[in-house]
Amino acid sequence: MAERSTAAVDVADNSGEELLAAKADEATADGMAEAQDSTDVKSQDTDGKISRSESSLPTPDLHSGHKLARRYRLEECVTRLDGFSSWRAVDEKLRRAVGVHVLPADHPRARSVLAAARSAALLGDPRFVQVLDAVEEDDLVYVVHEWLPDATELTSLLAAGPMEAHDAYQLVSQVSQAMTAAHREGLAHLRLTPGAVLRSSTGQYRIRGLAVNAALRGITSDGPQRADTEAIGALLYAALTQRWPYETDAYGLSGLPKGVGLIAPDQVRAGVHRGLSELAMRALVNDGATASRQEQPCTTPDELAKAVSAMPRIRPPEPVFTAPPEYQRTTYQQGTYRRPPGGPGTAVTAPVPVPPPPLQSRTGKALKWAVSALLIAALGLGSWQLADALLHRNRDSGRQEQTPTTSEDDKPRAAMPVEIKGAQEYAPDGTPQAPGDVGKTYDGKSSTYWRSKTFMDGPVLAPYKKGFGIIYDLGSDQNISSASITLLYAGDHTAVSLYAENSMSPSTAVESLKPFATQRTNDMSAHLKAEKPTKTRYVLVWITAAPKAPGDAYTDSGYKQAITDISFSAVQQ
Repeated sequence: MAERSTAAVDVADNSGEELLAAKADEATADGMAEAQDSTDVKSQDTDGKISRSESSLPTPDLHSGHKLARRYRLEECVTRLDGFSSWRAVDEKLRRAVGVHVLPADHPRARSVLAAARSAALLGDPRFVQVLDAVEEDDLVYVVHEWLPDATELTSLLAAGPMEAHDAYQLVSQVSQAMTAAHREGLAHLRLTPGAVLRSSTGQYRIRGLAVNAALRGITSDGPQRADTEAIGALLYAALTQRWPYETDAYGLSGLPKGVGLIAPDQVRAGVHRGLSELAMRALVNDGATASRQEQPCTTPDELAKAVSAMPRIRPPEPVFTAPPEYQRTTYQQGTYRRPPGGPGTAVTAPVPVPPPPLQSRTGKALKWAVSALLIAALGLGSWQLADALLHRNRDSGRQEQTPTTSEDDKPRAAMPVEIKGAQEYAPDGTPQAPGDVGKTYDGKSSTYWRSKTFMDGPVLAPYKKGFGIIYDLGSDQNISSASITLLYAGDHTAVSLYAENSMSPSTAVESLKPFATQRTNDMSAHLKAEKPTKTRYVLVWITAAPKAPGDAYTDSGYKQAITDISFSAVQQ
């Protein structure tokens, strides 16, 4: 049975003496996490670190089945703390599961919670669990956010053991890039714990509770960027060692031994990737400097993301294939089946006679000789007939010469270039790339091009972007056999496919169609050849993966691609 995660429901935890130390969330059998915060919250006044205000307020008297705005039906309470409660709920209007935080309108933190939720909703970054609604109604303030049933908490992943180097690399890379984007918009998390990081079924990490979790608990910081950076370092440390990098046990992980201080991950556990170990220390200790190389500290998520990008890319481990079991030979005892004398239940004492091997009797030997004689006679007759046929062929070849003929249908048909009559960008998600530049892809000039926007994750653009492309009008139905595309960027890697469409504005989604040509390339060109010619007037060139390219005067560095020239060839009818 597949394990369900807590998805986007925030689960409270106890604060400790160290930064962000907390008791572990305990998951129930159906995957829902239930925990209770301590009502006596201690303040932390360490050099720009996080501080929490003291409060112990009654929570709203709500129950399962209660409806908010005649739309959100509360199903199960997962947190009840400091005057607010968190619920798993159902949006009856859209028929989907959601998470809801509820607190009284007169709560001292109600205003800040509403402000944080509305600011987080404006970010619109798919790497964060999205805030769907933030409302004050009927003496209540509630915040509605996404629920991700296919996602798994980092807490559950760490409970299974330390991560592989590639998984830990992906974790710190994606989380640091996401928090860089958030801080660029003036948003901090301040509660970036293992329970706030989710991994989807596609391997993408998403962060929940941006700004809202801290506002619910009254958490503030004089240095929000440094606080979030240290939190990412703690997550990386835990992923490499399955230990929490402080003396206090938290999130189901054992803390470090008391009195030894903070030691590098590769000294806690054998086999830890050296580069990732140093990266965790740069974000955590000694003002960010490791003892081995004295690297510069990472004090912001942006600096941490750049340090990750500067590392050699860690490739995923090779898949392990289990050898099949050895073939077990089965022997069958030759013999006859007979009923035991004396009826059922009587033991057979006489041995079963074994017949002689086949063809070893007198009759069998005579049969073998007869078959051998027939074979010799057949071979002699066949040889004589073959020799006679050869003689007749040589005799006839001197009289006339046979000239092979080839029908018109057997002649191979040559593919000819097809003129492009028009083009239009295809953006089914409503976010076009550069619709005004599609004509530059077939204007015959190598200096002009149509370019996509820059994406933070890649090379595969899904799930944040299914793809981008252009539909070309060839004027009439053509038997398209191939296409040649000149690209602007090379690298790992570009994936492009050709689809036959029914118009310049197709109503059928790309996912429901089958491409008639596909190629993956690391070069600045792609040559797509169909297995058999496809008859169509409209051809969609669809790109689903793009290489990482440096920035220029018009675009930032990231994953992107551009088409400089394109041509199609068709088999003449």
